[in-house]
Amino acid sequence: MTPPPPPGPQLLGPLLAQLRLARGWSQLRVAAELCAASGVPTLSRHEVSRWERQLRLPGEFWLGWLAVVLAVPADLLATAAARTRSLGPPPAFGGSRPRAALLALAQRWLADPRAVLLPGTPARPAARDDGAGPLRLAELRRLDDLVGGA
Repeated sequence: MTPPPPPGPQLLGPLLAQLRLARGWSQLRVAAELCAASGVPTLSRHEVSRWERQLRLPGEFWLGWLAVVLAVPADLLATAAARTRSLGPPPAFGGSRPRAALLALAQRWLADPRAVLLPGTPARPAARDDGAGPLRLAELRRLDDLVGGA
């Protein structure tokens, strides 16, 4: 039997993870159970992961099937989904730094590529004199991934 969730409104992602783990299921198992119950064979564990991380929210169709598969009241999941939606969309950029901070970091780096940008990191050695060496190119690509969203 699944233990009851704690009282009060919860966010949907942590609630789904809690209910899944209480059953001892993997995300793959939840996806397989959802596919079997709903008759839709295309749901993957990646989608379950996105729901748990709140990168996406399941629609009413999947909320109903999640309630059936996880054996919880549909209202519990609907309330958690409504609360999660009320907080707004998830940040467009993952990681621990907001996008504005990464852009500021990239601009400081462009101004002086040899400067220490983060506390506790050593200054970068100079690349080649023309500034087009492999080290500079690799750093520029890495910054592009950070600022552009990998």
